[in-house]
Amino acid sequence: MANLQIELFPCREDNFGVLIHDPQTGVTASIDAPEEAPIVEALNRTGWELNHILITHHHYDHVEANSVLKAKYRADITGPASEADKIPGIDRTVRDGDSFHFGSFSVEVIETPGHTLGHVCYYIPDAAVLFAADTLFALGCGRVFEGTPQQMHHALQKLAALPGETEVYFGHEYTEANARFAVTIDPENAALVQRASEIQKMRAAGIATCPTTIEAERATNPFLRAADPAVRANLGMEDADDVAVFAEIRKRKDNF
Repeated sequence: MANLQIELFPCREDNFGVLIHDPQTGVTASIDAPEEAPIVEALNRTGWELNHILITHHHYDHVEANSVLKAKYRADITGPASEADKIPGIDRTVRDGDSFHFGSFSVEVIETPGHTLGHVCYYIPDAAVLFAADTLFALGCGRVFEGTPQQMHHALQKLAALPGETEVYFGHEYTEANARFAVTIDPENAALVQRASEIQKMRAAGIATCPTTIEAERATNPFLRAADPAVRANLGMEDADDVAVFAEIRKRKDNF
């Protein structure tokens, strides 16, 4: 795979900050802008100069630092067209199926409505990496705030169809709680039980659980497994459609 450099660091209470850098052209982007100080510290640490901010959705904890970073670095801001009026400082809008250049890389835009109606993910095929923000988490998915369970299920299936080796960077360190919930939905899944144990050890040691992979999520994330017979049997929903099963899992997680 092409050499995309990625810097991951904590922001706010449980957000992840992510910088991406193309060493061939020297350009750098921040995936969302959750908090100024950690992003500036990461830029100083790496010696990278911020050129772009790629916004996934309008929630405050993903756009708070937009204006200050734009002023400080003269960075341009890209974000979803349908949320443009809610994204401070936005310069360029993107929609599902769009692609644009980031240095020597092509970035593909995947609309994933559900958490918000305009949420987008950024996929870089040549680096086998997806920036999923609050749509897909390790062993979880975002709360369905603005969309419908049907929209969220469809969005997640789009991401699950990406190549298995795709690394997934997500927006929050929710993985330990997600793991505790996941085993209540899919208790006979040996891969999940083992992964949940590994995650508990990682978090106890202060190790971030990001990134994950599409392959790992397909095997262990209950929100991608609504069609699985074992999940359906555990929920007593053998004859329900996939969206109904997904909606039940999401409802249980909301109340977990």
